[in-house]
Amino acid sequence: MVCLAGLSRGIGPDGVRIPERLSPLAASTLVIPYTGRTPVDWLKTSSAAWRQAGVNRAILVGPAGHDRLPEDGVRWVRITTGQPFSGEVWREVLLEAAGEVVFCVNGDAGVAIGRSGLDRLASVLLETGSPFVYCHYLEEAAEGMVEHATIDYQLGSVRDGFDFGPVIALSLDAIRLAEQRFGPLSDSSCGALYDLRLRLSVAALPLRVPECLYACRRLEHRPTGQQQFDYVDPRNREAQEQMERIVTDHLKRIGAWLEPQFDPVPGCRDDYPVLASVVIPVRNREKTVADAARSALSQATNFPFNVIVVDNHSTDGTTRILDELAASDPRLVHLVPQTTDLQIGGCWNLAIQASRCGRYAVQLDSDDLYSSPGALQIVVDKLREGPYAMVVASYQLVNFQLQEIPPGLIDHREWTRDNGRNNLLRVNGLGAPRAFDTSVARRCPFPNVSYGEDYAAGLRISREYDIGRVFESVYLCRRWEGNTDANLPLATKNRHDAYKDRIRTMEILARQQSVAKGRLKP
Repeated sequence: MVCLAGLSRGIGPDGVRIPERLSPLAASTLVIPYTGRTPVDWLKTSSAAWRQAGVNRAILVGPAGHDRLPEDGVRWVRITTGQPFSGEVWREVLLEAAGEVVFCVNGDAGVAIGRSGLDRLASVLLETGSPFVYCHYLEEAAEGMVEHATIDYQLGSVRDGFDFGPVIALSLDAIRLAEQRFGPLSDSSCGALYDLRLRLSVAALPLRVPECLYACRRLEHRPTGQQQFDYVDPRNREAQEQMERIVTDHLKRIGAWLEPQFDPVPGCRDDYPVLASVVIPVRNREKTVADAARSALSQATNFPFNVIVVDNHSTDGTTRILDELAASDPRLVHLVPQTTDLQIGGCWNLAIQASRCGRYAVQLDSDDLYSSPGALQIVVDKLREGPYAMVVASYQLVNFQLQEIPPGLIDHREWTRDNGRNNLLRVNGLGAPRAFDTSVARRCPFPNVSYGEDYAAGLRISREYDIGRVFESVYLCRRWEGNTDANLPLATKNRHDAYKDRIRTMEILARQQSVAKGRLKP
């Protein structure tokens, strides 16, 4: 509950009047979007408290039902869809807004913010000239209120799921300038706020205040391993298409959008020992690695292949298991790096550079399986069909008993040849299994990291080359307690998100340079 009832405009808690230059709230508008889950009492109390704290105007945006509350000085904007911020709603809100600062507060989060928090956000916004400010906050948890840290916004933070928290401060002047420069906001039923912050970021990036300035309820209770698949859920397809249109327009505005024109894949040399190699990086997976290797070795193909397992100095029984398998089947190549500094990306580079690597390198994780003996044939046929520099197929999520679990098939049907490499900057991955033309992969090596290495390689390759897709499942992704992304703590999730944003930043800069120099047509 917000505790501001004793404050009046321009008066501090000790009764001393605050000079106007130190009280930017008099030039602010509060906007509270909500979906109907918000308790009526919270809406009444909070809007009144913020008004008493000095906010000039309050606008509530939500479905019919709460809009008959007798609140003086509160404007109601009724929505007819389940999403509180369509382009039409935003335009109506902006017509009602006044002053210099717009606070946007998620009404479903039960936000409690005092005058000092509002003042801090508004002051930073006005003093720095930033168009968009956000901060850290306190969030309820089983152990009480805990800090929810946010991360810095980068040029590459163009994913629609960036975590700003439930309170942001926006410059009304910057919003209106962006509308004059780029036209009306998107008519998307759910993407207007996404469209708005991308437009604002063209002039200046959103600014993070690394301070906890409010408290709120926790809105997301699912583990990260479930959240990561939201954008491939078919139920979200319409929203994803809207977001793709928005990010495409943004990339065109900043000179980083690429037409579907691709470089040819380099010609094939004749000295590859086999046509394809299945690559399995592994460390300490004695429970699963034998299943993965046997799955690869059991593939039925009309071409020769081998299986390269890069055993990254395992300390459990993994090495022994692989030695036994290699002794029984010479197609299994057991590599142990000479150094101990390699992560998953470095292990991939070692396999691709190996003399026994085939013309094509096809991914299999050490705890996963191919779905049938024909999987490798399907993927390699697609690589040769293009010919493509890279192919990404589809997979099914299963438990350790190989029973399908939600959301089931992950096929990334958002990918299109015309715009896939542009939309790839918005989404968090390409899918699996991934397969590469080895000559291209040697020219575009993986970064030596254990998270995002495949995404970085895919972005780099897509800048120049066509990527083929297989939309049928050829892969079983086993979800179990050993998965590294099953349920990440916030600090790890933030580190991963910041890294992928940095990868996107570098890729956008590279694409801008290529477009500007005429190597890639805008």
